Amino acid sequence: MAKKHAPRFLEIVNDAKSRVAECTVDQIKSRLDAGDTFHLVDVREESEYARGHLPGAVHIGKGVIERDIEAKIPDTDDVIVLYCGGGYRSALAADALQKMGYENVVSMDGGWRGWTEAGYPVEQPADEG
Repeated sequence: MAKKHAPRFLEIVNDAKSRVAECTVDQIKSRLDAGDTFHLVDVREESEYARGHLPGAVHIGKGVIERDIEAKIPDTDDVIVLYCGGGYRSALAADALQKMGYENVVSMDGGWRGWTEAGYPVEQPADEG
């Protein structure tokens, strides 16, 4: 069952989505399979990331991404793909990064939920030993 979001939250998400590029989980799976080089960033909460995440993803939570992005990804021309649980928080984070001058930021619509529903591989905590 899909989570019902508050109307004002959806308003700011839709506003952000009007300015950010989005992609699908299938597009990101294809890019990973092809060996494309880009930063894959999970913006979910740390506890969500710890339970499982996309292969090769790094964690920079939405709550701290503006503070931490420059240290982790200093080049504003680098390609950055953000994802969250379903594509809402990643759109908000992408919008913020664009305001900071990052020019190649994409939000993965569908997020973790879409990725796992498609049956694509994930990294679990035990995988990182």
